[in-house]
Amino acid sequence: MTRTTTGTFHPLDPLGADEFAKAAAVLAREHGVGDGWRFASIELAEPDKAAVSAFDGSGTVPDRRAIVVCFDRGSGDTYKALVSLTGDNVVSWQHIPDVQANFTVDEWEEADAFLRGHPDVIAALAKRGITDMSLVFMDVWTYGDAVTPEKYRGRRLGWSDTWVRSAEGANPYAGPVNGFHCVIDVNKMELLEIEDTFSVERPEVMGEYVPRHIPERIRNASTRPPLKPLDIVQPEGPSFTLEGNKLEWQNWSLRVGFNYREGMTLHAVTYTDNGRVRSIANRMSFAEMAVPYRDTSTDHYRRTAFDIGEWGIGFMTTSLTLGCDCLGEIRYLDAVLHDSHGVPFTIENAICIHEEDNAVLWKHVDHDGAEVRRMRRLTVSTHVTVANYEYLVYWRFYQDGNIECEVRATGIMVVSHFPEGGEHPSGTLVDTRTYAPFHQHFLVARLDLDVDGTQNTVYATETEIVPMGPDNPLGLALRQKNTPLRTELEGRQDFDWQSQRAWKVVNDNTTTGLGTAPAYKLVPGGAIPSMFDPASPIFQRTGAIGHTVWVTPNSPDERWPAGEFVNQSKVDHGLPAWTAADRPIENTDVVLWYTFGIHHIPRPEDWPIMPADTVSFWLKPAGFFDRNPALDVAPTPEACDHHHPHHEDSDD
Repeated sequence: MTRTTTGTFHPLDPLGADEFAKAAAVLAREHGVGDGWRFASIELAEPDKAAVSAFDGSGTVPDRRAIVVCFDRGSGDTYKALVSLTGDNVVSWQHIPDVQANFTVDEWEEADAFLRGHPDVIAALAKRGITDMSLVFMDVWTYGDAVTPEKYRGRRLGWSDTWVRSAEGANPYAGPVNGFHCVIDVNKMELLEIEDTFSVERPEVMGEYVPRHIPERIRNASTRPPLKPLDIVQPEGPSFTLEGNKLEWQNWSLRVGFNYREGMTLHAVTYTDNGRVRSIANRMSFAEMAVPYRDTSTDHYRRTAFDIGEWGIGFMTTSLTLGCDCLGEIRYLDAVLHDSHGVPFTIENAICIHEEDNAVLWKHVDHDGAEVRRMRRLTVSTHVTVANYEYLVYWRFYQDGNIECEVRATGIMVVSHFPEGGEHPSGTLVDTRTYAPFHQHFLVARLDLDVDGTQNTVYATETEIVPMGPDNPLGLALRQKNTPLRTELEGRQDFDWQSQRAWKVVNDNTTTGLGTAPAYKLVPGGAIPSMFDPASPIFQRTGAIGHTVWVTPNSPDERWPAGEFVNQSKVDHGLPAWTAADRPIENTDVVLWYTFGIHHIPRPEDWPIMPADTVSFWLKPAGFFDRNPALDVAPTPEACDHHHPHHEDSDD
């Protein structure tokens, strides 16, 4: 993220290009990290809450530090360092045995080029009639421990899918080469073996979505009339202000951050309530994303992606374009990251900030007239391309104090061909002899809420049916049950449709004007079950998906719900391990972890490119305010129907 002026600096600002370069230079000087090494990640070591408070209060600048994970390609050893950018020195240097750092984009691209140029791969594909290597794409995936070949243990491994375009610029994912996979040592860029197990005669499919590649018969069959222009204009500019990374709008204030792993992060979220600045969240982000494919076939049994832990969605964030990804009066923030040599680069327009009209905020009509207010919301968004899939992330802030987090999944599904008369029990037919496997997208949001302060308690809130009896003869009564979660094992919670279970983060140390404790409620959406046998090796790697909600005491070392080093992992060193200690979580600084996602049973309508599938959850004030905080929203200046011709032409 770029800082426009030095006057806007804040300790939570992400690292700049000069700081990435300095971190790499310090490690080169003090530990010889250079040729033969890769930087897996460099990120800001965020200062703690006390240090941030000291800066906000008195301007005391904390030591600027970077956390670096790097590895020696020759030995395969992984190291983690803490570098002081202020002091120009290495604070700590630790060898981490028996782990593999996250894969890098450089490795992904280099592996594709290496495999396509390897004579053994070229020869093996030629036997299948594939000779134009410019149309071939080798998509390298990571391994989990349970499916790692025993003879290759200890290596930094990748396995490849092979795809062939029908023509230059066509969709590669429409042309799977079934039964053909390469195993590769990514450190040495060495082809270990070619798995050439079976083949399927390629059917005639229509897997194209770029207009020039869609068959003319399909283009000509369209009956869709053109749309009239829909212009979104703000002639006086937007209503928000952006100074450096600090964003303010309609009583809201927050800071926007960014790193290689989580991508966009949100910090210091407050709401000004009649002149009083009230804290709501210290930090919100996505901490993991697991995508297990539920197909045991040869082509798919290894296919479980941890897009955050194994790769980093910051690295895969894409530039946004005015008038396409976002509409209206836009402000953008760039993101600065680094390649595997530690060289910084910029993702322009990585984050989009704009306002949106969202229909009616509140309304009532009575005999004396009508009162109606339009809803305006502030949207902070970022888009990520993870090979075949896109994930579009939107954090939305509303005038009534609501926060909505929405994720849209789009892009192209993985598909396989099958022989004439064959079966596809673990997927959906989407084209001629072509199926898309069943799979799931699990996202884990890390929500460090500070509701009117850091000392909070999470309550499970449920609605109960009151039994019929003398006091409830018609069976109408319901009652609300609020259960404080006092330890981490109690904090392992699951969604329950029957009770409409939700979770409130409550500050029991203060009261509102109504005499009740202020709270924000997590209203679940997109909560899906894991559907794994607990003994499954995949579930053992990602036990975080085993519950909808987890609650932990806030710890700077507990950031990654499936563990810090997920690549080639065997067990989940994150939430299941931390919460086994059953630490107290009542009236303390807590983190709420929310697991949600998409249970994707593909449809033919998802092919050849998938319309966005949308899931979301809400953080809603629940007794945080004394009344509707949007009473003071101004009415629309002009009558809403002044453009309607039938009114203008009427003689009435």
